[in-house]
Amino acid sequence: MGISIQMSGIGDRLREERERLGMSQAVFGELGGVKANAQGNYEKGDRYPDAAYLAAVAERGVDVLYVVTGERRPTSADSISSAEVDLLEHYRQLPANDQTHTNRMVTAMAEMAGRYEVNGDK
Repeated sequence: MGISIQMSGIGDRLREERERLGMSQAVFGELGGVKANAQGNYEKGDRYPDAAYLAAVAERGVDVLYVVTGERRPTSADSISSAEVDLLEHYRQLPANDQTHTNRMVTAMAEMAGRYEVNGDK
């Protein structure tokens, strides 16, 4: 019973991570060493990825713990660069309204960057 609970929803979470990174099934599958149809089967829950696939996509920023368990863990402070610390400190100094606008702007920029990567442009 534990495995079925753990595996339940893995496809949805895998798709969510792929979309968060702004990648097509083909590009995302390639990261994990599989074809787009295998990626589609993972996302539909028809098949489950193996450890090699999960390790490969984890190297590209996929939260594999979340994919497998449905539980997100906060990023360790040790893994945040000094540039990210500076950005966070400046963000926290902004008024709430400016934080909202900054979130929208950064989200739009990240989405555009993901589209460029998918198309092979940088």
